[in-house]
Amino acid sequence: MTGTTTNRPVGTFCLVLHTHLPWLAHHGAWPVGEEWLHQAWATSYLPVIDVLERLASEGRTDLLTLGLTPVLAAQLDDPYCRRELQTWLGFWQVRAEGLATHRDPALRELGSREFVASQRALEALDGPWSGGMSPVLRPLVDSGVVELLGGPATHPFQPLLDEPWLRFALRTGLDDAALRLGSRPEGIWAPECGYRPGLEQDYADLGVRRFLVDGPTLQGAGGTTAEAVPVGDSDVLAFARDLDVTYRVWSPRKGYPGGRWYRDFHTFDHVSGFRPARVTGTTTPSQEKARYDPHRAAEAVAHDAADFVDVVRRRLVDLAEQREGRPGLVVAAYDTELFGHWWYEGPQWLEAVLRALPEAGVRVTTLDGAVEAGHVGEARELGAGSWGSGKDWRVWDGEAVADLVDDNERLRDRVSKVLAVATPDRDPVRDQLVRSTLLALSSDWAFMVTKDSAAGYAHDRHDRHHREARLLADLVERGDGAAAHALAMRLQRTDHPFGHLDARLLAAGG
Repeated sequence: MTGTTTNRPVGTFCLVLHTHLPWLAHHGAWPVGEEWLHQAWATSYLPVIDVLERLASEGRTDLLTLGLTPVLAAQLDDPYCRRELQTWLGFWQVRAEGLATHRDPALRELGSREFVASQRALEALDGPWSGGMSPVLRPLVDSGVVELLGGPATHPFQPLLDEPWLRFALRTGLDDAALRLGSRPEGIWAPECGYRPGLEQDYADLGVRRFLVDGPTLQGAGGTTAEAVPVGDSDVLAFARDLDVTYRVWSPRKGYPGGRWYRDFHTFDHVSGFRPARVTGTTTPSQEKARYDPHRAAEAVAHDAADFVDVVRRRLVDLAEQREGRPGLVVAAYDTELFGHWWYEGPQWLEAVLRALPEAGVRVTTLDGAVEAGHVGEARELGAGSWGSGKDWRVWDGEAVADLVDDNERLRDRVSKVLAVATPDRDPVRDQLVRSTLLALSSDWAFMVTKDSAAGYAHDRHDRHHREARLLADLVERGDGAAAHALAMRLQRTDHPFGHLDARLLAAGG
């Protein structure tokens, strides 16, 4: 680190992690499906929580703000998902045992490391994680180690939703967090940082006090990422990512995970399925990648953590100078899956940064802590935005996904008409109809199609949920109660998040 270590506070840093995967249970295994969930748990969620628990054991609080989407929380607590995860971990261990006897010493060492990691993961799943994520996460929330952000149930792109669906999805998600963790989040991660003018009123009505937007959304309204701002005439605060700092890590061209000593994500030993190589160079072909060296990778972690701390400190010093000595705020936000899954050394880097920032005179806290510290500016009228390509809505509302957008609008209208015929009692058929519709509205399907990332899987999931919801709506409209109930129960066996979901609330306006 080039800056001088000091205890003099120079400003505030907030790290926000967005933890999300779509509903994957019972929808394929590999290369896209349940294994995506298993890998994320073993390589990201488990080690990141370990970092937080280790720091908490030292008496540290207000470490970061953790967004956890309801649809992912439902899977991490689900008994079926935990059973499948245990099977997957067992196969991981068996593969590691096989590699540990390889004639190549480097591959033997890799097998030994993977065996230790798999054993540790199995012990965690059989121990503190045996009841799912909620019992593990709740002590961290209750003790103030992390601030929890909630969100709408299945991570829909909210700017494209009409009012009743928007409010219902968000209410369902917030209720779910309260059931799992004992408290209702006051902040949310707006899916994809998507915003349209007026959303803040819905947030205020549902008790949401703060949310995330991307830097350009706030800067386009004349604001600065150095402070939160009340939106419009509400008291709801928008925080914005500082992209200059955030991209020091995230940038695909210059971010730390592309460093030559880090483990390469894309190069496999195809017999075992493990990754034996280091990045070496961003243009180096896979067959020419050098062998991974954990000791050199650890040195890279220390170097890059120090560099990031220096970047944050210098940014805060510059902000204070620009603001006539008034301390500023830096918000860096990332997908949790970056730490461990995509970037193998990410959890170690994360721990090093959280330890070093306070030593460099940077106050580390949560979004709520930043409000308490006074990092709130003047109200702003925000324009539309997201954190996607172009910082607009094109990823979720562009030409490549126009058919998905039209399908979603027609399905919402159809289901709303079905629900308009009121029923006094809660109806499991109507509940499942709404549940299937919410799964169809996940923002992930449009993202995967636009980015051509497992686009076939995304189209299949979109089509399947739409087909099932339409068929169920047909049966309800025809008055075929027996067939509708049978179909709803069949769908519920595979698509069953949010058992508390009550379609009557949607029929009443969300």
